[in-house]
Amino acid sequence: MELKKIKQIIKGKFIHRYDITYETADGGTKVYEMISRNPEIHTREDLIPGKPDAVVLIMHDETGEKILINKEFRLATGAWVYNFPAGLIDEGEEPEESARRELWEETGLTLKEIHDRIGLSYSAVGFSNETNVCVVGTAAGSFQKSTSVVEEIEPGWYTKAEVRELLKTQFFAARTQAYCYLWSRS
Repeated sequence: MELKKIKQIIKGKFIHRYDITYETADGGTKVYEMISRNPEIHTREDLIPGKPDAVVLIMHDETGEKILINKEFRLATGAWVYNFPAGLIDEGEEPEESARRELWEETGLTLKEIHDRIGLSYSAVGFSNETNVCVVGTAAGSFQKSTSVVEEIEPGWYTKAEVRELLKTQFFAARTQAYCYLWSRS
C-alpha cells in the first residue's frame, strides 16, 4: 500500500488520533484510524518508532517459582484485568530507570536484578504505533498501595498452578496472557 496522507484528528494530552490514507493495490482508498503517543506525525518515517514509549516488567520472585502480575482496574474496559506492571517512560529516562520507578510506584517492590531486556514491540499494533520494551528480572520486598490515585492495582505473586487457573476465567492483557501461558506450562 502506498501512503497518501496523514491527518491529525485529535491532539490529546497523552494520545493523539490520526487518519492515515493509503492507496490500495487495486487503486482504491483505505483510511485507517490510529492512535499514537507521538503528537507530530506527518510522514511514513514518523510512524516508525525511534525509541520505546513504555516499559513492561516481567518479574519473578527471588526463588524463581512465582511471577508478578498486577490485577488492575482498567478504565477503558471498566473491568479488572491481569497485566504485568508497566508504564510510560518519562522524558530523559532510560528503560531500566523507568522499570525501577514503575515497579515501585505500582507495587512497592524493588527491582533486585535485571536478567534481560527484550527489544521493541508494539503494544497494540491493530490501532497504534505505541512501542514498549520488556525488562525481565527479579523483584523483592513487600507490596504497597499504588502511589497513583488514578490507578487501582492489586499486585500479587503467582505460582504456575495459580496462573493456569487464572487463565481459565480472568481477563488478561494479551502480552501477559501469552507469556503466562507459556511460563505456566514450562
